[in-house]
Amino acid sequence: MKKLLLGLIVSAFYSVVVLADEASIAENLSKVIPNISKEDVSKTPITGLYQVIVGARIIYVSDDGRYIIQGDMVDLSNRENMTESMLNSVRKGVLDKVDEKNMIIFVAKKPRHTVTIFSDIDCGYCRKLHAGIDNYLDAGITVRYLFFPRSGPNTESYFKAVSVWCADDRNEALTDAKLNNKVVTKTCDNPIDEHMKLAQAFGINGTPAIIADDGTMVPGFVPAKELVKHLGW
Repeated sequence: MKKLLLGLIVSAFYSVVVLADEASIAENLSKVIPNISKEDVSKTPITGLYQVIVGARIIYVSDDGRYIIQGDMVDLSNRENMTESMLNSVRKGVLDKVDEKNMIIFVAKKPRHTVTIFSDIDCGYCRKLHAGIDNYLDAGITVRYLFFPRSGPNTESYFKAVSVWCADDRNEALTDAKLNNKVVTKTCDNPIDEHMKLAQAFGINGTPAIIADDGTMVPGFVPAKELVKHLGW
């Protein structure tokens, strides 16, 4: 009887493993996490463990869809954080889909790299970074700004962001707001809420948050000379 029971358990286990694939895992996960498709699911080097892209985040799930793991997967042999490498790719893919018409861009005369910066007008280090904007541009770094007022929607910082966006000259208005505390109140259709949702999807909780053109996230203020080193040239 025990042997029969053990046989049934083993048979059931292998049935789950055989049936488990990206589509079935996506179907199971979609019951608790909306909008998951099989394209978001892929195998990992660990047998029975799958990687799932959820928005701009990575989770891991067992092949039966029962267990979810949140955290970094590290390949000790190669000294590679596999989760972070994938997140870089995910962030790059997401930002590639954001229309530059929904950004405020300071273009380098001889661009070699483009960084996307989530910024808060009232953030001290955001102002310090922007005070040196010419250093970034001279170094060949084009800066694309997205707004992330950390105080949240419908706050003073949020309305400043809206006013800057609605200005006739957004670049000049952003500089005036950051460096001169000069903001002319205006309203219009704007992408500020979308910027904030994107920052939250990326797990950003502080500003400035710099994302390199390969998707690498560089939190905090980084002077132009140091950022050049980080970008690898």
